[in-house]
Formats: sequence, structure tokens, C-alpha cells
Amino acid sequence: MGAPVDLLGLRATVVGAAREGTALARFLARRGAFVALSDAKPREALGEAMAAALAGLAECGVRLALGEASPNLDGVDVLFISPGVPPTAPVVRAARRRAIPISSETRLFTQLIEAPVVAVTGSSGKTTTTALTGEMLRRDGRRVWVGGNIGTPLTERLLGEERPDVVVMELSSFQLELFTPAYQGPDVTRARSATSRAVDTGGWSPHVAAVTNITPNHLDRHASMEEYAEAKANVVAFQRAGDWAVLNAEDAYGESLAARTPAEALWFSLGGPVPQGAYLDGDRLVLRHAGSEQTLCAVGDVLLRGRHNVANVLTATCCAAAAGADIEAIREAATTFRGVPHRLEVVRVCRGVTYVNDSIATSPERAVAALHSYAEPVVLLAGGRDKHLPWEAWAEVALERTRAVVGFGEAAPLIERVLRDAAARRGDATEVDLHVEESLERAVERAAALARPGDVVLLSPGGTSFDAFKDFEERGARFRELVASLDEGA
Repeated sequence: MGAPVDLLGLRATVVGAAREGTALARFLARRGAFVALSDAKPREALGEAMAAALAGLAECGVRLALGEASPNLDGVDVLFISPGVPPTAPVVRAARRRAIPISSETRLFTQLIEAPVVAVTGSSGKTTTTALTGEMLRRDGRRVWVGGNIGTPLTERLLGEERPDVVVMELSSFQLELFTPAYQGPDVTRARSATSRAVDTGGWSPHVAAVTNITPNHLDRHASMEEYAEAKANVVAFQRAGDWAVLNAEDAYGESLAARTPAEALWFSLGGPVPQGAYLDGDRLVLRHAGSEQTLCAVGDVLLRGRHNVANVLTATCCAAAAGADIEAIREAATTFRGVPHRLEVVRVCRGVTYVNDSIATSPERAVAALHSYAEPVVLLAGGRDKHLPWEAWAEVALERTRAVVGFGEAAPLIERVLRDAAARRGDATEVDLHVEESLERAVERAAALARPGDVVLLSPGGTSFDAFKDFEERGARFRELVASLDEGA
């Protein structure tokens, strides 16, 4: 639960002029804070779309410090950083040395909101689970806000009059780093000014916390798998008795997460019954909660494709049940939800070929889950920028489940190498039908030429979009445009 907080007179510097940073700067200024918005990029490098937003911020009294690699922290009460700013950044180190509290848009929102929070994190599946949990709670008649790592920054909604009954948040490991006191410098508590005490820098975890899974991801940002898992664990580490932790019975980290929280555990499992939670029993999804066991639906009733999405439905079921939703509302949402954009999104059927946008697959593991969702022949578009993750398991599945692979972007040489190596290990180097293109545009052209009626052309890259696009959504939108322009003729 949050509490009323007076931000009047707070002297704040916000680092990062992207979506979250600009929203936070606007919110703080309207709540009476003195705000500077800093970004290492100059104004012209931020793009035309940011021009109007920046102009609006200036009108609100926000001081813009663009093109400055190291913002001035003199007189600053609180440093707010965007998720893209790592803890090793010079500005973060400088704030720690000067005992300046460090927070974020997401962390501030959790302090301000008075409604209970359901938060979902994990290496994969968190966006679908978050959106579906929100839908289940809406079907239960609640006023629901959904946000965090997806959608509109939630502090923007605090500027309006309406308040939610419950908030469902997706939280990334980058965001969760700020949810522990350990992120602060050792002298922050002693040195904080009366003004900066308006911003909480203690540990926080939500009333309902779900961890879909913890597998290698973002190792280009986190120094080790242990550091990455520790950030994820913050979602349950500060829960209290009476809270709920929704955990994966098949995940290697599930038991250790349960041991770290005083919350009551709800387990989800694709492998059979759990003491309490939701599980797959043959082709039935079952909820065991509050002293009863009820069948939710059959696997065939779930519109989302793939076994990984059955796990997402089970996770969302646990979250919604822990938040008090009725089984009928949960069932209705589970059997009608069609997913969110860029996640196995059917874009078009052209000349008998189905084109699917799974641009969210920014790790090899997520691409593997996508490949397992199709029995049809697949022409796979794979590439982007590597996150220093293992690709060997992906290569084995790609050899088994694709008719052709089109590599593109920075990771194309890596993809070619791991596929050739996997084929050589099998003793048949001719197994892989591999094509390499420089860009997504050329890759779509090649895939369309290779595809036959009945095939699926699947954009499930396995790498991030940052070699050519600002994010996975822009990449997915470009894929849609390219597919829409394909000729229907023979």
C-alpha cells in the first residue's frame, strides 16, 4: 500500500529522456518538485517524436540538460534513473559517493499508490501473464491499472482523478534492482535531507508477486547469472505475512524464492498437481486454492498458442485468485484472451503462408518456445543483437523444427556458426537450409520467396532489436509493414 507523499520542493534529477523518464519528470514538476531531466544524447539525437514532449516539459518548468554525459548533482535531493541506466554508470556511482538517494519512476509509483499491487517478473512470459491477469481482474468487476514495464508509465495516471481497485505491473530485472536498500550508498539514511525523505529508498515487494521463470537473460547488462537472479528475487524478498508469492514448480529457482519470502506460496506447474496453486492435469487446467479444487478449462479452450502460454495462463490464474477474483471471471478471461502484440501475433495469411510476429523473442529461449508452438513447416527469421546468451539449444531445435532459417542483423554470423556447428555434431552438415541477409527488409523478402503454402514465416529473432530499431515493438511494427506490402499474386 502507498501513502500520501508531499513532493513539493523536492530537488530531483531524472536521468534518461525516454518514455519513462519524461513521464516522471512531468509528474514530479506538476507535484511541485524542482526537476532537471538529463540525457547523454543531444536534443537532435532523441528524434522528432520527443520534440513535443520536451517542449511540454520545458513549459512545466523542467530544466533540460541534454547532451551532458555527467549531470550536475549539486543540491540534488534524489536521483531518479531510467531502467536503461546500469548501477555501474558514473552518475550512479557519483550519487552513491555523495549519499544521494537513488530511485525510479516505478519505485516512486509503488510508494504513492494506495491500491494493492500484483507484480509479475520473469525471463519470459511476463507481459502475457501481466495482461491476462489484468483481464481476469477486470472480468471480476475491478477497476484495474496495468503497466510498469509495459504500456503508459503509471505515474502519468496518478495525475488524473480516477484511482484503481488494483494495479497489475510487469517488472523487469532492471526495474527491480531499485527495490532493495542495497542499491543505495552506505550513508544514504544518515545523510538524507528532510525533503528527500519524501522518497522511500527501502525495500519493497508487492502484495502478490509472480516469477514466471528465471533463465539466462540480459547477461550483457548483469555481471553474472547470480546477479540477474538476485534482482528478480527482489519481487518477493520484502513481502510480508499475508502476501502471496506465485512461483514456478519446475523452475530451478522456485524453492529458493519460496524460502526467501514470508508470503504464502501458490505454485503453478505443467507437470501435475501442486499443494496449492494451478496446474495441468492431462488436458485440464486446474485451480487448487482456498480449500477447493476446480477445473478451469481444457487446454483446447485456451486461444493462446503454445505450451509456454498454458504456463502463462496458469500463472495468471494464481495471481488473479490470490487477488480475490472469482473462478468464473478467471475462466472467462482464460478462454477468450487472444494475446498481446508482438507475441506470436498472426499478421497476415498471404498466398497460403501465415506470417507471425514474435518480435518480443529477444532471447534464444523465447525463440525456442515459439518454435515449439507450430507443427507446420517454419521459415524462421532470426537475428538482431546478441545478449551474450547460449544459442546451442536453440540451434538444435531450429534444425528439428524449421524448413529454412533466414539470419539477419548483427547476430547473423553467430546464427550461421551455431547452426553449422549443430549440424556438424549430427553428422549431416546439409541439414540446415540457411540464408543470411543484412536487414529485416531483405530477410522478409527472402522468407517470402522460400515459403510454400501451408508454411509459417515466423519472426522470432532470439536477439534484441537494438542493432537497427529502438525496441522490439518498432521491429515488430516494421515486420507488419513489410508483410502488408507483399504481393498477393502468384
